[in-house]
Amino acid sequence: MVKAQTNLEIKEYCKILHLRRILSEFEEKSKNAESYEDYLHDLLSLEVDALTTRSCEKRIANAKFPYRKCLEDLEMNCLSASMQKELPYLATLDFIREGRNLVLFGNPGTGKTHCSIGLGIKACEEGFSVLFITVPLLITELKEAKNTNTLGAYQRKFLKYDLVICDELGYASFDRAGADLFFTLLSLRVDKKSTVITSNLTFTRWNEVFGDPTVTGAMIDRLTYKAILVNMEGESYRLRETLRANGLTMDDLLAKAELHNKLCHE
Repeated sequence: MVKAQTNLEIKEYCKILHLRRILSEFEEKSKNAESYEDYLHDLLSLEVDALTTRSCEKRIANAKFPYRKCLEDLEMNCLSASMQKELPYLATLDFIREGRNLVLFGNPGTGKTHCSIGLGIKACEEGFSVLFITVPLLITELKEAKNTNTLGAYQRKFLKYDLVICDELGYASFDRAGADLFFTLLSLRVDKKSTVITSNLTFTRWNEVFGDPTVTGAMIDRLTYKAILVNMEGESYRLRETLRANGLTMDDLLAKAELHNKLCHE
């Protein structure tokens, strides 16, 4: 009777202190405990592990990834030679610790976003604060912040992230005001915090986005300072994944296209 009452009180204390894992495990763990110290150690280890998992999940949720992809999900042989060479270093996350930028450029579907999200997920797992945002949305938020006189607060918040992933540079151009805001924001992070840029355009075509050679030159100069540049050119990684999911290969697709063309000309 006394033990039952004690267990009820332990459960109540666990609820008050939000010790969820201890609440669910303390009775079972007590059956095999060899000493009080081992028992306490096991319970505290469970709670610390649970806290670590919850903290990681919170960082991942706060990062606002469009979907969840890990580096382990990548098909290495489908990545460009440049990415295959750089990925072992990037996976150490030392580029974040060193405040270096990463620029992934290449044609659509070659794994730029997947790689950046994979690095972002791993960064969250290792305790870094991360933000994922598309460049068009970032420009929109910057303009709204300026119009509402909250630009300074936005910039300070942006600077606090250990890693910011700016996706889809090149899918939409923006005016001079947007270009200036974007340039100023990223300049604040240079040599302090790490920024990842993904773009479907090579540097020679960035003027199509910024619309001004001077701004374009300054942007490239700031972003590439001590940066890692990865050429993602190659066959579509996304298409290969889709084909594989349907039990097909690129050769199968080409064969079907050739047959289709043949039938159309008969």
